[in-house]
Formats: sequence, structure tokens, C-alpha cells
Amino acid sequence: MTNSRRAFLGGVTAGVVCSPLAAQLAAAATGESYWALVAGQFPLRPGKIPMNAANLCPSPRVVSERVAELIRDEDSDVSNPNRSKFNTFADESRRKVAEHLGVSADEIALVRNTSEANNTINNGIRLGAGDEVVLWEQNHQCNNAAWDVRAERHGFTVKRVAAPADVKSKEEIVKLFEAALTAKTKVLSITYISNTSGMRLPAKELCAMARERGIFAHLDGAQTWGYLKLNLREIGCDSYSASAHKWFMGPKQVGVLYVRKERIAEVWPGVVSVGWNKDSLTTTVASKKFETLGQRDDGGVSAVATAVDFHRTLGVENVEARTTALATALKQGLAGLKKVKMITPMDPGLSGGVVISQMPELDRPKMAALVKDLYEKYGIAGAATGGLRLSPHVYNSMDEVQMAVRAVKELLG
Repeated sequence: MTNSRRAFLGGVTAGVVCSPLAAQLAAAATGESYWALVAGQFPLRPGKIPMNAANLCPSPRVVSERVAELIRDEDSDVSNPNRSKFNTFADESRRKVAEHLGVSADEIALVRNTSEANNTINNGIRLGAGDEVVLWEQNHQCNNAAWDVRAERHGFTVKRVAAPADVKSKEEIVKLFEAALTAKTKVLSITYISNTSGMRLPAKELCAMARERGIFAHLDGAQTWGYLKLNLREIGCDSYSASAHKWFMGPKQVGVLYVRKERIAEVWPGVVSVGWNKDSLTTTVASKKFETLGQRDDGGVSAVATAVDFHRTLGVENVEARTTALATALKQGLAGLKKVKMITPMDPGLSGGVVISQMPELDRPKMAALVKDLYEKYGIAGAATGGLRLSPHVYNSMDEVQMAVRAVKELLG
């Protein structure tokens, strides 16, 4: 653990410090016993070890119970007077998310997931024949193929930048993207951390380069929200997307779309429904423009505030340091196996919590079988994405990471 009890207590709000969990953590010993207490906050089934945070994280009980409580309340009285309080709860979630990301509440829209947020940007920026959009080839499909679909309709050009697997520095990556930008480039849309390689792009440097050229910079942060300590203002992106159900460990069916205030008026909404009025098109309030989505999961949207409180209780710096330590230990263990080739960079500055390795002797069906055996024989839930993808988070222990390494070794023979 990277901080002292004093730093821990100084890093959370007064209301959260009074919670039972905060008091227990403040009194806990450091190291693995501290994180064992954290793991105890999750309703994990004995013998099952989730290591697929890149896809879906469990929520701590405090979040899932809050969702259930709110759903029961709504189901018990679906009248408009009773449901009106969910508007206040949503405002609280939006405010806390904004604080968590270092921006203002007016710049935050709570949507369904990263895909919806990415496609809002994809469809919302004016583009036509002669314009260019520059992507990273490792972008997620909703920030990759989605641009191809729109280009077919509107006639602009999509260019992709490839980053070599053996990249050595951030500067090398920046130069690759710089070479792709031209006077015709209107959008740079990148994924912060790849879900297929685990490589991390130097987002701050790339966004600065785009903004210097008047290029709209969009950042898909699906593999970063809830893992990294983020300040979107400092990163300098024009927009950012993420899902609550991944590293943020929040409710399902809730995502975040940040749009820098100066850019909100120029982005068209993807959905227009109840709440829209003649002033919505030119508003500089993201929620009023991008949240006219019809009926929503009121319990999930409201419980996002509880998820933010949970992260504050753990300490955002602690979460990042712990997850990085788990991923580093996993990479080091897998890299030491004879039949394994690491895909994710070993350098934490060029990677994140997503750890991907390949076994040259295994074709795709055999890799899928390996992932199945990991779960059925050892209880370790990973994925066959880009190879063997294991993504540990704060509910995992160092012992579980080492167990995963031993399991892979045994299965490879």
C-alpha cells in the first residue's frame, strides 16, 4: 500500500470517513491484509476468481444493495411524485463523477455505456467529403468500426495509426500519430488503453498535439475509469467516454460522456427524446443535450454516486497503485514461462491493468480452450481477447495472481 493512514484519512470526504468501511480500513494493517478487507466488500462466490475487469467487474455490496434499494422504492410507487427524487439523485451522481474526473458537472452526461458515448461523438461532429478522422488501429470496435460506418454515409476518410508491439517510449508513439495528422484532419479519436493488447497511449501528449492543430480530440477511457486517477482537464481531451461496469465497479447500464464546455454546442446529440427543447441544441450543459434518452435505469444512475464514494473510501491513488502492482506481478510471472509471449508492454507507463499474453503454439480454438480450463479447473475467469487476457483489480490478491501464473504453467505443460 502506497499511503499512510494519515494520507488515507486526508483523501476522503468527511461523510465517507464516518462509514464503517472507512473506519475498518483506517484501523487495518497495511499490505495484503488491507486488501483482503477490501475484497471482503464484494459478494464473490467461493472458489471463483474474477480477473476480467477489462470486460466486467463485480460491484461491491454497498453499490449493488443501493441499486436494489432504489429499484424496490421505485417499484413500490411508480408515481411521478415519488420518482421525481431520482432527478436529484442523478444530479448528485453527475456532480460526484465530475469531481472524480476533475471537471464540472455541466460537462458530464450520464449515458448507458462507452459504446453509446463513443457513438454520440462519432455521429455528433460535423464531417463531410474531404475531411479526415485519425484513429488508433487498436481502438475498441465502438471507436473504430463505428467510424467506418459513418464514413460510408458521409464520405470522409478514416486513417489508422499502427503502434509496434515493441514500442519503447511515449515519444515514439507521439511521432507516429503526428505523421498521420494533416490539414484535413478534423478528429483524433483514440482509446486510452487497448483492450486487445493492454498498451497505453500517451493521452495527454496526443490531445495537446491535436488541440494545437484545432483537431477535436476524443478519448475512449473504458479501461481507465476506476483504475487511473484521472483529471480530464489536465489530460486536455475534448471528450471522454467510459462505462461504470468495468474498472469503476459501478452499476450496469450506466456510462459517462464528458464533453469540454467549449465544445458542447458543436456536438449534435445522438438521441432526442423527453426533455428536449429549442434551447437544447445550443446549450453548454452536457446533461441537457446528451441525456434526453427516455426511460432510464433510475436505480443504476443514482447509485453511481455510491460507487464514487466507494473509490474515495479506498483512495483513488491506492486503487491505481494496487492495480498496477497486481498487473506488474502478473506480467512478470507470465513472462517467466517458456511457452508464453507477452503482448502487453512491461513498462507500467506504457500499459495498464489489462494483461495480455500469447502462446505461439496455440491457435484460436486452443486459446479459447485454455481460458475455459482456467475457469473450470482453477476458478480463474479471464478472456481470450488478443490472446490470454487477465485483468486483476482491487478485489484480487497477490496470491491469486501467482495462482493464475501457476495455472497457466500447468495447463501449458
